[in-house]
Amino acid sequence: MSLSKEFKVGLFMVTTIAILYLGFNYLKGIDFFSSSNKYYAIYDNVNGLNVSNPVLINGFAVGRVSEIRLLQSSSDQVLVELDIDGNIILGDSSTATLNSDFLGNKSILLYPGDISNPIDAKDTIIAVLDKGITDILAESAQPVANNLEATIKKINLVLDQLAGTGGKIDSILINFTEASLVIKPTILGLKVKLDTLVDNYGEVGDKLKLTMDDLKPTLDNFKQLSDSLKALELNKTIDQINTTLKTLNNAVDKLTNNDGTLGRLMTEDSLYVNLNNAVRSLDQLLIHIDSQPKHFFAPLGKNAKKIEKDRRKAERKN
Repeated sequence: MSLSKEFKVGLFMVTTIAILYLGFNYLKGIDFFSSSNKYYAIYDNVNGLNVSNPVLINGFAVGRVSEIRLLQSSSDQVLVELDIDGNIILGDSSTATLNSDFLGNKSILLYPGDISNPIDAKDTIIAVLDKGITDILAESAQPVANNLEATIKKINLVLDQLAGTGGKIDSILINFTEASLVIKPTILGLKVKLDTLVDNYGEVGDKLKLTMDDLKPTLDNFKQLSDSLKALELNKTIDQINTTLKTLNNAVDKLTNNDGTLGRLMTEDSLYVNLNNAVRSLDQLLIHIDSQPKHFFAPLGKNAKKIEKDRRKAERKN
């Protein structure tokens, strides 16, 4: 079965129109292939909100504005229909805030809130109208305007006071002019005296310069004399130090030379040996005196033979 050209053209046009319709609505945010729920919010003023404006949760698009209607029977309030993704659960405390950015783009900011008591589709969400940039600027400018108004009032008060003192200011200016006429001759007289003082100072300076020129040779001679005295004193001190060092070197040479008495004492041990023997003999003598005092302290004492005899007797007893 062959199809006619008219049927093919008609089918192509219908398909094209369907694709364009679906594509246009998809670009507007309508997804025909996902489930969605409709909710409503009632505002007193939508501030330029349009159909297809996005519905956002934390900046993520979860739906769009599908319809806007005017409720004339309810004080001209505006009913906004929200087409929201079916996976989003809303509670009885959820709010839909109408927001506007700095560029004037409108959107609905959705706050799910507590979802323990979920609401059904086509229920009404609490509507909140966010402050626009104009309202924020107006609130910020109000304190400035109040301060500016108070400042202008104070300036006007000062000007009013100055208007009443205009005569006083004129009198002060006249007195100031008269005072300047009186002061002018005084200033001229002071100028003449100041010129004379400057001339005298110049003459004194010239004389002082001549005096300093005359004193310069004397000062140079005094400086040379001082330098000579310093050099002389330093040379004398150095000579004394050299003499002391020579004397010390001679004494050290004598101490280290074996020919001298101190040199022999430092280098030979004969004196040490003799002193050690003398100490040992003195120790034996003291022991003998302590053990045999009769040998030394008897009325007539004892001779060497008797002392030797007593020693042998003591040895036999032992």
